[in-house]
Amino acid sequence: MNKKCALKICAKFSGLMMKSNPSNSTTPVRIWDLPIRIFHVAFALCVTGAIMTVKLSDNWMDLHVKFGIATLALLSFRLIWGFVGSRYARFTQFVKSPQAAWRYLRASRAIEHKQAGHNPLGAWSVLAMLLIIGIQAVTGLFTSDDILTAGPFANSVSEATGALMTRLHHINEKPLFIILGLHILAITIYSLKRHSLIKPMITGDKPANQLPVNTQSANDGIVLRFLALVLALVLAVVAYWLITKTG
Repeated sequence: MNKKCALKICAKFSGLMMKSNPSNSTTPVRIWDLPIRIFHVAFALCVTGAIMTVKLSDNWMDLHVKFGIATLALLSFRLIWGFVGSRYARFTQFVKSPQAAWRYLRASRAIEHKQAGHNPLGAWSVLAMLLIIGIQAVTGLFTSDDILTAGPFANSVSEATGALMTRLHHINEKPLFIILGLHILAITIYSLKRHSLIKPMITGDKPANQLPVNTQSANDGIVLRFLALVLALVLAVVAYWLITKTG
């Protein structure tokens, strides 16, 4: 065997080793940018606040409406950020085909697959959650209890439309609780399997040895953060305007 052939064989073998063996480095890799991390915390707090204020006391309905409007503003931020945000926040990066989600679900050790960002099944659950919460928030803008509480646009639509929106708002509660329950269950299962989904959402980072080889770090620079701040301020102004309309 001449030297040239030996070098080719070594190169091929090295290439196979690089593809099949993940890095053992624990160096943190940025996956979630700061704006998306703040969104997750704020979104969880607003959704929880909206549920608690409507279920615990009729005297907190004004707060319920405000939490609902804040939730809608945050949801709007997430939808926009899904197109202009960093790598792993973009829908084009993590939303895969239904077939890919089904293959992931059927995999015997799917939970242990190394993944940067949302896995294929998690991506569809995120979309489902955003859709259901979005329906709840939008219909809430048009609902009224005909006594004290009304959404900001309740008086801008016909009585029949208002009644329909109010009915949808109540019907959608069950799917909302189901999707939130499944979300909490998934987080719990992953945590029990020592694959925490919460810690990376707080720190923004994952160790390299928990990611596919050559995973690229997400952009989390000052320009991106400034863009998020401008977008958040615009949506906050719109939310404040909606809140003043409820008064």
